Amino acid sequence: MDPHVVHNSELSRYELFLGEQKIGHADYRKVDGVLEFPHTEVDPAHQGKNYAAILMRESFRDVEDNNLGKVWPICPYVVTYMKRHPETHVLLAKPLA
Repeated sequence: MDPHVVHNSELSRYELFLGEQKIGHADYRKVDGVLEFPHTEVDPAHQGKNYAAILMRESFRDVEDNNLGKVWPICPYVVTYMKRHPETHVLLAKPLA
């Protein structure tokens, strides 16, 4: 079963599913046109399986494909993900430190 990501704009989050089961999410808040990502989590039973990376990859793909704005990572995982994936830097509101 492949994971898939759904943008839940009502809750300001991207949700990660395996089939019908939600196993993770990445919260965001929009501040002055910038999507700040303060929190990301994956159910402990599903950690260590690259699901958080899939969640962020698909979230950023949606942000870019739908011109939702720039991104600022606050969550330590999102900061690390963006440092490891320079292709995401086009979305940054400002350079990473």
